[in-house]
Amino acid sequence: MDFNVKKLASDAGVFFSRAMQFTEEKLGQAEKTELDAHFENLLARADYTKNWTEKILRQTEVLLQPNPSARVEEFLYEKLDRKVPSRVTNGELLAQYMTEAASDFGPGTPYGKTLIKVGETQRRLGAAERDFIHSASLNFLTPLRNFLEGDWRTISKERRILQNRRLDLDACKARLKKAKAAEAKAACEGDLWSDEVEKAEHELRLTQTEFDRQAEVTRLLLEGISSTHVNHLRCLHEFVESQTNYYAQCYQYMLELQKQLGSSKGEIFSGTFVGNAESTSPPAAATSPPAVGAATLPAVPTIPVVPTIVGVPNTVAEGVLNPNEVKPPASGTRKARVLYDYEAADSTELALLADEMITVYSLPGMDPDWLIGERGNQKGKVPVTYLELLS
Repeated sequence: MDFNVKKLASDAGVFFSRAMQFTEEKLGQAEKTELDAHFENLLARADYTKNWTEKILRQTEVLLQPNPSARVEEFLYEKLDRKVPSRVTNGELLAQYMTEAASDFGPGTPYGKTLIKVGETQRRLGAAERDFIHSASLNFLTPLRNFLEGDWRTISKERRILQNRRLDLDACKARLKKAKAAEAKAACEGDLWSDEVEKAEHELRLTQTEFDRQAEVTRLLLEGISSTHVNHLRCLHEFVESQTNYYAQCYQYMLELQKQLGSSKGEIFSGTFVGNAESTSPPAAATSPPAVGAATLPAVPTIPVVPTIVGVPNTVAEGVLNPNEVKPPASGTRKARVLYDYEAADSTELALLADEMITVYSLPGMDPDWLIGERGNQKGKVPVTYLELLS
């Protein structure tokens, strides 16, 4: 094994000289070559770019994969240069559970039918989420990661070299300054110190040339940060487009599901009361719509109930609602704003248009997910999930 003692001693001497220069600069005992203002601005902008790119990258990873264990697993697969195994999304897992539950409860029951519909929508939502994560990782995270692991490492390496060249330059300036001071004091030994001055000046010229060359290389790399910003801007637009498409898909899927549940809810409502005319118990909890509709509504105050009058038939409890026989209470009706268009399933329901205002109230024995709505001379049942009740 070759061991160059002279090179090792030379490298150790250079390292010691740089350490001494750096320490004296920190203590204010040595002069430091300052970079021009434009160069300092380039350095500051590069540092900002690196720091904020790291933060945006990490938080986007959290957004796309909230599970820290899964993120660690993906990181290890990436470092091992192996393909990350496909992982079931939460929506797809929920869809699987709902489908299996519907099979046990009975796919022909109202609850089972609703579970199948909601499960299918959750499966579509999970697939949309998978596509969004893949698109965001490919078009947004990968360019950010490539910058940090490629361009930034090159910039950092060249900056360290520039720092060393500057320390060498300042050390040579200090040696030349000391040699000239010693030459002035020892006039009788002028030849000896003249040689030292000439040697220090020669070293200074060499180190100045190396410093200028390295400063130009570093400057060019730092100016390339502008191109990095342009590239990241394009990637950001692609990320926003992917996210917009994802949320648009989710909204469309949920809107279709809500319409399906809204149209089938009237059938369930009528079938429950007509088929159980002998029973005085309220409809089964399984006929209630899923929580997806209610999640979009604010806290709903209690709806006034029309009192039952002896001798007056309870049209709701007897079966099919006749809007002409329903009388609103003397007080306690509420105003409601319609959130979505709703198509009446039969003559007992009231068709709705988004953003219109109607009057609503409840009747004894009604399904709590339905109200009586009035608009002018028109009257009929309306689903609560399509309304925003106003105080």
